[in-house]
Amino acid sequence: MITAVDHVQLAAPPGSEERLRAYYVDVLGMTEIPKPSVLAARGGCWFQAGGVQLHLGIETDFRPAKKAHPGLRVTDIGAFAVRLETRGATVIWDDDLPGHRRFHAEDPVGNRLEFLEPVTAP
Repeated sequence: MITAVDHVQLAAPPGSEERLRAYYVDVLGMTEIPKPSVLAARGGCWFQAGGVQLHLGIETDFRPAKKAHPGLRVTDIGAFAVRLETRGATVIWDDDLPGHRRFHAEDPVGNRLEFLEPVTAP
């Protein structure tokens, strides 16, 4: 029986680890977590915030997905969007999901990320 999502794996091009670290740690505020040594030799990096883990794996002929993306719940989405924008990220708001405020952004290698927060009724 499935009980939770353990992590989401995204792809990245060879040699992009430092750009990924700068974005996921400095811009998004995640923490880099160590990869097991047997997997570390493959490159890439893993990040965590609360119970959410994103694994960035190296793909030789990498092409970012234009539609596929993880949806990441955040608190105080307005302040989070400002955080991203002041650190150089482009934030694209989308009002098409009822009951939520959400926006999309791209990481430095073009992976699409969705950030959303449920709207509480007044």
